[in-house]
Amino acid sequence: MFGGNANVWFAAGMAIILVALAIGVFFGPALGGNGLALVGAGIAVFVSGIGSIIGTGITGEKAAAITSEDPEKFGRLLLLQALPGTQGIYGFLVGFLAIFKMGGFSGVLPLDITQGWQFIFACLPVAISCLLSGIWQAKVSLAGMDIVVKHPEESGKALIMPAMVETYAVLGLLASVLLIMFAVNV
Repeated sequence: MFGGNANVWFAAGMAIILVALAIGVFFGPALGGNGLALVGAGIAVFVSGIGSIIGTGITGEKAAAITSEDPEKFGRLLLLQALPGTQGIYGFLVGFLAIFKMGGFSGVLPLDITQGWQFIFACLPVAISCLLSGIWQAKVSLAGMDIVVKHPEESGKALIMPAMVETYAVLGLLASVLLIMFAVNV
């Protein structure tokens, strides 16, 4: 149902990252360090958001179909549908932190090219891990929805499996936060 589309969206997310890196390589001096840092923040928000958009969209489609047959299952399905949405939040937090660290809310600090690249690379862990985990968490949530349909009393077990995928989104979030806070020299 969703395997081929997931591969297309993963490829699209990775293409966005590669295009952003190419822009940095070819136009970095023209953009300056602040421009590159904003590219990094944009990568974190946009690519993580793609993972959540795909994940919540696909799981929402199945949850709506199940709910149309049995409206009593809505509450149990809603949690499974919402889980892949957290990745977009993680990317947004990293993008916000990057803009904050570069001084975007208190008067922009003049960053050099090297500092701009540091921001880009610090934002990549959350972008890539959330793109992948949003898509894969949706796949696991879809399987969990099958548990809810056949055994509604086991819906807690259906939530634990996609939560395991969430662990890697959280690790990507932590890696990016730690890199921005302690490895980017501003």
